Amino acid sequence: MLDIVIINPKFEVSYWGLEHALPLLGKKANLPVACLPLLAALTPPEHQVTLVDENVEEIDYARLERADIVGLTGMSVQRERMMEILQELRKRGIFAVVGGPWVTVSEEYFGNLAEVIFVGEAEETWPQFLTDFQSGNWHKRYEQTNKTDMLQVPAPRYDLIKTERYLFGSVQFSRGCPFQCEFCDIIVTFGRRPRIKSSSQILVELEQLLANNLRIAFIVDDNLIGNKAQIKKVLQDVAEWQSAKGYPLTFFTEASLDLADDEDLMQLMVDCNIQTVFIGIESPNEASLRETKKIQNVRSTGTLIEKIHRVQDAGMDVWCGMIVGFDSDDATIFDAQLEFLQDARILHAMLGMLHAIPKTPLHARLKSEGRLDENDKSEFGTNVIPLQLSRESLRDGYLNVMQKLYDPERYFNRLESLFITGRFRFGQARAKYWKKRPWVGRLEQARFGILAFGLLARMMWSIPQRSLRKEYRKRIFRLLRVNRDPSVLFVYVIKCAMHYHHYTLSTNMSNKRSAVVNTF
Repeated sequence: MLDIVIINPKFEVSYWGLEHALPLLGKKANLPVACLPLLAALTPPEHQVTLVDENVEEIDYARLERADIVGLTGMSVQRERMMEILQELRKRGIFAVVGGPWVTVSEEYFGNLAEVIFVGEAEETWPQFLTDFQSGNWHKRYEQTNKTDMLQVPAPRYDLIKTERYLFGSVQFSRGCPFQCEFCDIIVTFGRRPRIKSSSQILVELEQLLANNLRIAFIVDDNLIGNKAQIKKVLQDVAEWQSAKGYPLTFFTEASLDLADDEDLMQLMVDCNIQTVFIGIESPNEASLRETKKIQNVRSTGTLIEKIHRVQDAGMDVWCGMIVGFDSDDATIFDAQLEFLQDARILHAMLGMLHAIPKTPLHARLKSEGRLDENDKSEFGTNVIPLQLSRESLRDGYLNVMQKLYDPERYFNRLESLFITGRFRFGQARAKYWKKRPWVGRLEQARFGILAFGLLARMMWSIPQRSLRKEYRKRIFRLLRVNRDPSVLFVYVIKCAMHYHHYTLSTNMSNKRSAVVNTF
């Protein structure tokens, strides 16, 4: 039997990390990374596995010294902390292995600090390594020959993570994306052929989320609708499960903008109680979209704004990714981004400067053009040397847009434009269910009301800025004058907490109280 510890390192403060808001919500981290419980499930049962997420607990190095193997995973934003942990493990003589998104695209980054690296998916290579390790014939590098058959992926070991410390749960339906955006590493890691789990696999995982008291979950697929025909069958089964269970789970996910062209697919997602969808919009500049091969965003089925409004009108709140610094961008892009997001009624826009990830087509192109900054931690927040902008103007323009986006007046005007003026139809499938079962609806609405006022009271006590507390109260009272639905009130309070994080992040960067955090 092997004693194995698998670690997810602490994230730096980031747009989606919600670090400034989490204390207001009584949680340690936003959600568990999907790979930890999955790697535990892939480990043969005769071995002992311990999962450590540094975002919710400290690393006990004395405990690691007793382990046979310490595994480390991580994304690009975790690479510095990964390096620190590996250096400490090496100092203590601990056998360390590394896998995950960052080492997959930057295999040499950690030098000889890791005994073994895993490139790409690990459903086959992780069990194979454990067998090799026991026989003493392990290799320095493992990479799967074929992409993982998602129908063979076991249910993650949610029982091994401290679910009560997270704001949301996480679940994966599929991997892969059919598109070929130049800057994206998803197709490098998972390929362009979407692979989907069976409905029975997914429903088992949903039951486990409930068993661990996780009521809101992020479907972590990079593009849930990569294979529309197949995902529709799965969503139909999930919708039936939700209806039979009384809609116990609320989902948010990621999808491409061509979602707006399929009314049946949007309705299925709403029927599953998917209330929010993150879409990679990237830019209102069509030349930039064509440049980066984001062709799915320029197809002639309406303007970007019209497509976004279609998704919102179907009943899903749209969050988005936006990028500045494409070769086709000049100094006008910053005001264009602000105007676009206001018109689109998008509240949460993850704006970032274009960044070239190793092994992507963008990285190869810019390297051949001599336009890559090799400094791993650039003062400009990105390794891309822009074409029509100076590096200073790109960085300063990005910070200026971030600060304006999360100016309280602008932020809440976008929120009210969607929820009040636009009469956004929130949680339609669940609302229909409650209408047929009024007592169930009253109980659930009472729960949401208690949660909403409890969180609001915590925020009023904890947020130091009097002006922000006043703004949050004003906006909530304005909502209650037109909509007293407790479930909508709960969402409004959560959006106030998220605003506090985004506002603090952008203000700290603009005032140079923190380093530039590139949200790309």
